[in-house]
Amino acid sequence: MLFSEIGLGPEVLRAVEDAGYSQPTPIQEKAIPWVLQGRDVLGCAQTGTGKTASFTLPMIDILASGRARARMPRSLILEPTRELAAQVAENFEVYGKYHKLNMALLIGGESFGDQIKKLERGVDVLIATPGRMMDLFDRGNILLSDIKILVIDEADRMLDMGFIPDIERIVGLLPKMRQTLFFSATMPPEIRRLADAFLMNPREITVAPPASPAATVTQAVAMVRGEDKREALRHLLRTEDVKNAFIFCNRKRDVALLHQSLTRHGFNAGALHGDMVQSKRTETLEQFRQGEIALLCCSDVAARGIDIAGVSHVFNFDVPHHADDYVHRIGRTGRAGKSGRAFMLATPDDSRTLGAIEKLIGREIPRIMIDGLETPDMSEGESEGGRRRRSSRSDSAAKGGSRRRGSSRGDAAPEAPREAQAEAAPVAEEAVEARRPERQERPERSERQERPERGGRDRNRNRDNRGEAREGGRSEGGRADARPPRQDDRGEPRRRWRDEDDGPTVVGFGDDVPAFMLRVARPVARAVPPETFDGSDTPEA
Repeated sequence: MLFSEIGLGPEVLRAVEDAGYSQPTPIQEKAIPWVLQGRDVLGCAQTGTGKTASFTLPMIDILASGRARARMPRSLILEPTRELAAQVAENFEVYGKYHKLNMALLIGGESFGDQIKKLERGVDVLIATPGRMMDLFDRGNILLSDIKILVIDEADRMLDMGFIPDIERIVGLLPKMRQTLFFSATMPPEIRRLADAFLMNPREITVAPPASPAATVTQAVAMVRGEDKREALRHLLRTEDVKNAFIFCNRKRDVALLHQSLTRHGFNAGALHGDMVQSKRTETLEQFRQGEIALLCCSDVAARGIDIAGVSHVFNFDVPHHADDYVHRIGRTGRAGKSGRAFMLATPDDSRTLGAIEKLIGREIPRIMIDGLETPDMSEGESEGGRRRRSSRSDSAAKGGSRRRGSSRGDAAPEAPREAQAEAAPVAEEAVEARRPERQERPERSERQERPERGGRDRNRNRDNRGEAREGGRSEGGRADARPPRQDDRGEPRRRWRDEDDGPTVVGFGDDVPAFMLRVARPVARAVPPETFDGSDTPEA
């Protein structure tokens, strides 16, 4: 079947022909006619099969008639990442060049002012990530009451990134009468539940088994030890005919470390991960697309939907935590019917995750050996991991489940041998017993010092007494041997609020009456008229 046979308009067909395409992919062939008819569509197809064009092409035809109003877009496309949103915007520019449609791209890392100006002019197509979309909506810069078409792309990735609450809120703000297009590479139960809630009598289209890799990708896995992974990767890069390649890591910091390592060994490599500023991410991806960078070390931010023609290899430096991510990663190569090669480096600790991936794709991934490196037994991973888990549980039980205060996480001292612990136990007990007499040398709380005379009260003398008690009563261990009780302003020892030896508790001041309340009141000077004042009634100084 040709594009001209599925009902697209002449302007769209011209743009498709200019882009070099004549035949639609299976997902495009089945989805485009239903979208043109205004039906809700639930599309499930593996990555790299042309899902983006399956909704952009008919949307351009549908939106060709009509005009957008300020701050009221006519269609909304939600994408999980900035790169995917930017790629959809590029498709609209390519396929909609013969139409006068206004488009706005709302992604993080860009200026709010420029995006608001586009919205105020009115846009026909709004492409956004959920976070920036809700930011502008809460500011009052977007009105969603005129949305006619809603597209939720890469719904399973939305689920993984935690965007589902935002998606549910956005859908609740849209008109009930609309057309909804729901696309996903996999269809887990959570995505099925969302599809049932968002779509109305949808046309379900599945062109390939869920989460199945493309048949044009040759897969292999190399069993290595964790400390040999970088050397194994360099060996593969030198022995394989690598034109350009994605190298995936699980963590962002590993992306930066691997990029530095490859650069030191003379490889033309770049880095791409979510912590980079948007301008740097866009620049790096464009350099990779133009061939200025041959190797792109990246996280899963580049695993979905990024369409770069002619990628020859994909290397999984880390085995992905989720089996679905493996399918998306290797889908960056072997696109549009071309052949590609995908290699994965697995350690004994990855045996369980590797088994989940092979169960998902329905076949075993061929094993290869790296020259000069020892191939470990994958069964070692489970046994070593079990021993580590058991020892960590026993250590935490022995320590009472608490960490030493002031120590960093994971830096606990190694456990001493049992013989050493047995020898150290009596010594520790003797040290405890030696400290006990020191505690018993303190005077009883009920003891009182002789009360000084009232007229001889002197605060400085009390301070000196306290200072002598601090300096003179020190033992070799630094503990006060017989420190006298603290005294109040009258020279009496201070008492606790409740003392068992003093009988019933007195509520109020008790014996500790403040000194200012014991002073004798002096007469107040009488007011004397100025003309009769002779100084005789002046109080004593």
